[in-house]
Amino acid sequence: MSKFDPYDHLSVVLNKDGTLTRLLEFPTTPATGDQDHLPGQAVVSKDITLDADKKTWIRLYRPSKLPSNDKSIAKLPIIIFFHAGGWIHFSAANTMIHESCNHLSSEVLAIVVAVEYRLAPENKLPAQYYDAIDSVLWIKNQALDSVNGEQWLREYGDFSRCYLYGVSCGGNIAFNSALKLLDRKIEPLRINGIIMNQPLFGGKMRTKSEMRLASDTFFPLPVIDVLWDLALPQGTDRDHRFCNPMVDGPYRDKIKKLGRCLVIGFGGDPLIDRQQDFVQMLVKEGIMVEARFDDVGFHGIDVVDSRRAAAITNFIKEFI
Repeated sequence: MSKFDPYDHLSVVLNKDGTLTRLLEFPTTPATGDQDHLPGQAVVSKDITLDADKKTWIRLYRPSKLPSNDKSIAKLPIIIFFHAGGWIHFSAANTMIHESCNHLSSEVLAIVVAVEYRLAPENKLPAQYYDAIDSVLWIKNQALDSVNGEQWLREYGDFSRCYLYGVSCGGNIAFNSALKLLDRKIEPLRINGIIMNQPLFGGKMRTKSEMRLASDTFFPLPVIDVLWDLALPQGTDRDHRFCNPMVDGPYRDKIKKLGRCLVIGFGGDPLIDRQQDFVQMLVKEGIMVEARFDDVGFHGIDVVDSRRAAAITNFIKEFI
């Protein structure tokens, strides 16, 4: 492990000014555009600016075959989605993420709001949490504007059935932004649940699964350490509450006020012990939690295993 270079594993170069040079270009897919129907297209999508100064935006997805003039059709849940990428990689426009959101919208029958949040280390935590909050407040504004509000949300979205859903670091964003939203007035929106798929948490003390899987092919421990070094605020360590939800502090009282949670994890993930401890902490605080843990599988297995991806989609359908 002494010769292992986590930056090389991540295909990035850390510059002297603290920014990253990202050596990989991931394929992207454009949104379909603001159209009602496209032949053979189960889901349509469009991009909307969230904050031009921050260069944040959202990609909005909806099933295409839903006639707007049929008032008997029940409105759709709204899933606010935060992608994976270890804080430093990926975009809502990346093909892998775009196709995942297409699948989610089509199979769950939901409006999906994929958030293009700022990346670390150029933007340290909690920037990503505030981008998540911006997305929720934007949806709130659409609900309040009966004239100029976003048409897809007004016609098809059920503002009383919103869910925060994140994968890996996105799961961390979903959890921490949910805590921050408790201090905001978001009515008529209602967050009905938080979905955390293989959430990325950490801590100074090593867990048994981290030690056992320290040289994991995809997510080795030195890489996890570097990702936290890049993401956490200057001068903090991995027992900061953004990283370690198990630490004590005033924020723990807020956890009791969270709604339902769904936590998904796999036994071959170095993070599995933290995820299971996290579930136990939520239960202890009185939160209704559905835990879906599989002994087999690794961090990000759903990206390469379509059966696992389908299983996760089914978990979400049952939860919603």
